[in-house]
Amino acid sequence: MRRIFVVGMMGAGKSTVGKRLAARLGLDFVDADRELEARCGAGIPLIFDIEGEAGFRRREAALLDELTQRDRIVVGTGGGAVLDPGNRAMLSARGLVIYLRATAHELWTRTRRDRNRPLLQTPNPRERIEQLVAERDPLYREVAGLIVDTGRQPVEHVVRAILERLPPELLAERSDA
Repeated sequence: MRRIFVVGMMGAGKSTVGKRLAARLGLDFVDADRELEARCGAGIPLIFDIEGEAGFRRREAALLDELTQRDRIVVGTGGGAVLDPGNRAMLSARGLVIYLRATAHELWTRTRRDRNRPLLQTPNPRERIEQLVAERDPLYREVAGLIVDTGRQPVEHVVRAILERLPPELLAERSDA
């Protein structure tokens, strides 16, 4: 099984790093949030508006159940996927989980102009990010087989740091030996 699941806060680089990592390993990449939007025919903010966070999380869990059973895949999860204990168990059991970690300040800097993040539509988005990091960091750590700081380094450095630490079975058939 060649399955890698990338977790972390919004703005940590899950999609960008996940895409590059998948390309380097010759695996498929799926951004779970984009896939959910495509299947629903609606953006995440609209799904939140219509179904609330609980409805969105139910859809997310069903999609993750499907995606985590595919082989030869890198999945960039939604930032809140780890909130559900079932998702955490599924991710841990079905592949290698990589936690892309960034500070609350870095996350705020990367997301502050993004209006497509329902959880940040508050009077103080920076404070909200700090709350979310405090709540979610222990959950990301719980499922992580690898923790990689994204910081201010270029994406390629993050990908290289991951490749250097991957178990040999995940490096098989690498496209850039």
